[in-house]
Amino acid sequence: MKILCVHGVGHKEKDIGSKDDFTVAWKNAVIKSLGTWGVAEKKLQFEFLHYDQLFEEAGIGPDDYAVGAVELLTSGVVHTAEDWINTVAGWFGGKRDLADIPDTVRWTAGMVAQWAADEELRDKLVKNLYDHMDGCDIVLAHSLGTLFCYDAFLRKPEVLEDKYFVSFGSQIGNPAVRGVYHGYLLDIKPAKRWFHLYNPYDHVLTAPLDDHIRAENFIQVNAQFDSKGLLNHDAERYLTHPQTVNTAWREMAGQGENVLKTRALKALSDVATRRTPTPLPGAAPSTNRKALLIGINDYPDPQNRLEGCVNDVFLMSSVLQECGFAPEDIRVVLDSRATASGIMDRLHWLLDGTQPGDERVLFYSGHGAQIPALNPLDEPDHLDECLVPYDFDWSRERAITDKQFNELYSQLPYDCYFVAIFDCCHSGGMTRAGSRTRGLVPPDDIRHRAVRWDADKAMWIPRNFAARERNLTNGIVVGDTLHRLGHAQAMRIPDKNAHKKALETYGHHGPYLPVLMQACREDQLASEYRHGVTSYGAYTYCLAQTLRSLRNDKKNPDFLTLSGKVACTLSELGFDQVPNLVGPKVVLGSKVPWVK
Repeated sequence: MKILCVHGVGHKEKDIGSKDDFTVAWKNAVIKSLGTWGVAEKKLQFEFLHYDQLFEEAGIGPDDYAVGAVELLTSGVVHTAEDWINTVAGWFGGKRDLADIPDTVRWTAGMVAQWAADEELRDKLVKNLYDHMDGCDIVLAHSLGTLFCYDAFLRKPEVLEDKYFVSFGSQIGNPAVRGVYHGYLLDIKPAKRWFHLYNPYDHVLTAPLDDHIRAENFIQVNAQFDSKGLLNHDAERYLTHPQTVNTAWREMAGQGENVLKTRALKALSDVATRRTPTPLPGAAPSTNRKALLIGINDYPDPQNRLEGCVNDVFLMSSVLQECGFAPEDIRVVLDSRATASGIMDRLHWLLDGTQPGDERVLFYSGHGAQIPALNPLDEPDHLDECLVPYDFDWSRERAITDKQFNELYSQLPYDCYFVAIFDCCHSGGMTRAGSRTRGLVPPDDIRHRAVRWDADKAMWIPRNFAARERNLTNGIVVGDTLHRLGHAQAMRIPDKNAHKKALETYGHHGPYLPVLMQACREDQLASEYRHGVTSYGAYTYCLAQTLRSLRNDKKNPDFLTLSGKVACTLSELGFDQVPNLVGPKVVLGSKVPWVK
């Protein structure tokens, strides 16, 4: 049995042959674990993949190390928060030469920064791995090693055919690095089995994969441990964990494949699927519909209160039921129950476990806002567009931002339908012509983040974030500093050539993107409408009227036609707002699935 071992971050290879030689610890851990199932040491052959030299040879500047350090050290990859703050404060206080960057940073956060930003380095790492795959039966990969192993297996899945892949202490599922794979994770079908050992107490940006990889040959193993110290990232603890021994090593020793296969198939029977990039219009008719409707009138601050949002929810519920949604498949959350945590819990209900052909609808009626967001160095560098829950306090923890939202939808199967309808605005709120608009103006301390003093003009002017905006996931500068809700900017590659290359390399379409039906454009305001003495969102009321009219005429429009008709109605009623429609072109030109 030949085992290929791929280490993680840290200058591991410098200690080979010394008392700190990690290869000895790995060998002992494997020998002990397989010995539990009767596999003799003499039957094992070990090979360790060496790659530190590739990182030494790859040139990278201190700013690139800084980006990696900021992203990883804030998650606890080195020492304590106090150590981290002191390290970065001193670094940015004037230490700009590579020689001044601490080795700990260079060989932890710096390695991930190099891997994420340097395409040529990634290619070399992949080729190095391919050169060592022949004849191996098991690939063990830890931490950073899992990232380029998975990269290699996505590009050329056949190299893992009839082999076991064991990932542990892995950041594959973390959004900080997931963009390197163009924001979408696929299973590795040729593998005999992929075991993902996950420890929720591991603080080195590790992430579970069971919500992303649902293939029949994938098993996530709960290798939970909490030892003294901060990281809980120890490779030997993963390899010798009782759950690892009783599941992964048991099967790889040939003692439990049938048992594990039966258990896995049963556990995955409702969700196992290959997420292939099938065009949406060809999806099978859905028998699974869910809708989540959120309405908030009664915000705690009296000056922010609205009138028509709860009415909007009941109106949309009635229209969706007319369109075939069962009452039990519609969940509603209103006013004080629509807190940030309450909304997120219900979003999980709406989107978790979504399968090909399923139909999901999110409707939100309330305030929207833009938060001048702080990066890990507490510097404002972009605006986060967000929904405003009942307990909103201008922090990202009590908001529904694009980053939070796209974590729920970005891995959905391509051939499902997810439509998000937002009757709110995000450019600021005001009262005009007796109608309340649905957007919040930030308080002055929050607004201060987004402006700077111009001494020449003697005026406060907007800050230009464009020069500072940086995306670690693909190492390029991004000009759009507004992170728009539902657009998944953090996981997308804006350069068209790079986008095309990524699709060809990884064989998918990038992160799943929902259809977004928005009450107005970015520079407009979403108004309320009084129907006699009853208040509604102007957009919601016109949308409901249009849907009912189309159904009465037995017409099934595409999304573009539906949005156009709603825009005409708003214009006829005198509202200065044009609905915004966003989504994949092929989907926007397809029929609205529930208007039949």
